[in-house]
Amino acid sequence: MRTALRRLWTPPPADLTLSSDDVHVWRAALDQPESRIRQFAHCLSADERARAERFHFERDRRHFIVGRGLLRAILGCYLSIEPHRLEFCYGSHGKPELGETSVGRRLRFNLSHSQGLVLYGVTRDREIGIDLERIRPIPKAGQIAQRFFSARENAVFRALPPGQRSEAFFNCWTRKEAYIKAVGDGLARPLDRFDVSFAPGEPARLLHVEGDPQEASRWGLLALTPAAGYVAALVVEGHGWRLACWEWPDESVTKTGCELTNQPEVP
Repeated sequence: MRTALRRLWTPPPADLTLSSDDVHVWRAALDQPESRIRQFAHCLSADERARAERFHFERDRRHFIVGRGLLRAILGCYLSIEPHRLEFCYGSHGKPELGETSVGRRLRFNLSHSQGLVLYGVTRDREIGIDLERIRPIPKAGQIAQRFFSARENAVFRALPPGQRSEAFFNCWTRKEAYIKAVGDGLARPLDRFDVSFAPGEPARLLHVEGDPQEASRWGLLALTPAAGYVAALVVEGHGWRLACWEWPDESVTKTGCELTNQPEVP
């Protein structure tokens, strides 16, 4: 689980199951037809619809609706319940969880989106964090690294050839974000207090966590390439887990057993 992977993303099987040793990552496009957006909007909660309306730009509003609607649809696949019935709560640092009244409390999940693409990670009984970024020029990458990366990471970053620094920057950023999302600390855990590997071609690893010599060994870290020009990182509690990568179908999904259409009719 230490090397970057280019995996074949396929539709999920009809008999989708998730054991405690399985880790499933889903990939989907946030740009969806208007009919699908209406379906997704209809399964959101009142507070999610209110959040959607607060977006200034229409594209951001639509992406939020699709992102949350897909999360509900995917979790509904595992729990065999209608997506609109799911209830969410949030940890002290904002990490989403299934609410106390929802079935399937053993499910853990996390999501990340960038430039029209979204990834969802789902596990059972294992904490999980996922982060996704599209590689793009960052004019002040060196200054950002100096502020947020550890001393060791900065030394590695400065030693890289200029042509590798853009990919390396996003490798480091996604791996650090995925870790703090997995532990649920949010900004309470400074990014410069732990080290990850990130040089292009280097196996992805959580190397060291300041103040806890055993912490790094608790987690598996994996780099993913979900599409050309993107990098992603997955952090999962424990080791020995199996990864499967699924593609959310663009059209009817009844043949996979994951039905968005199992909803009340849209007015």
